[in-house]
Amino acid sequence: MKDLMKSFDMTVKYLKEKLDAIPEIAIILGSGLGNLANLIENKMEIPYEDIPDFPRTTVAGHEGKLIYGTLSGRNILAMKGRFHFYEGYRMDEVVYPIRVFKCMGIENIIVTNAAGGINTSFSPGDLMLITDHIGLFCENPLRGENLDDLGPRFPDMSAAYDRDLQKLALDCASRLNIDLKQGVYSYCKGPSFETPAEIKALRILGADAVGMSTVPEVITANHMGMKVLGISCITNMAAGILDQPLSHEEVMETGKMAEEKFSALVSEIVANWK
Repeated sequence: MKDLMKSFDMTVKYLKEKLDAIPEIAIILGSGLGNLANLIENKMEIPYEDIPDFPRTTVAGHEGKLIYGTLSGRNILAMKGRFHFYEGYRMDEVVYPIRVFKCMGIENIIVTNAAGGINTSFSPGDLMLITDHIGLFCENPLRGENLDDLGPRFPDMSAAYDRDLQKLALDCASRLNIDLKQGVYSYCKGPSFETPAEIKALRILGADAVGMSTVPEVITANHMGMKVLGISCITNMAAGILDQPLSHEEVMETGKMAEEKFSALVSEIVANWK
């Protein structure tokens, strides 16, 4: 673990030398939601391959770069491309950027994703405020020796998604006339989409949407005391909801259809962040 902390220090040193200020908010952009990066002003792009010890993204729709600049007048750092367990990464590699952000001094994070709709009242293109998650199928990123310098051995997850930020998001959506759904996000490991029977089981457990990311990052951010806001873009209905096959191409296409309202909502949230 000492070696891991040294790795964080090296990555943080590199990024701090590049940036002229510590960002107020970090944003993880999910599949098909990268257009928000076009709204960032005075931006600097840092390819992942240039960052010491940073993983590389391998998934279509994840470009693989950090974007630093201002959004709605606030300094932000956006990940255009995240890392997934299904890509073959260890879980400590999946959440490496989150720990780096905290070590840099960033206390706030917006986590976004493309998700399959389980709640039958949802439609592709809807945005869902994540109120809680089901991570029972997630290999916990805190497994192993605890990083005592970053957080406690047994972190509380009673309010994994900050309740004040949820209220802020709903207020912003109302001002923009965006119908922001609310629901529970369930994590599955992927990369195969879930079966209809698995989706039926998740619905019984209380899930409204399902995806292959987010929960590891949120657990890690909570471990370190960061304030977390989560938003899903419902890019398809999950297996068995509609009588049609699922594809990553559909995820990307629907993400592009929803990117205008997604970008507007996130920009409004950042502008009013407290």
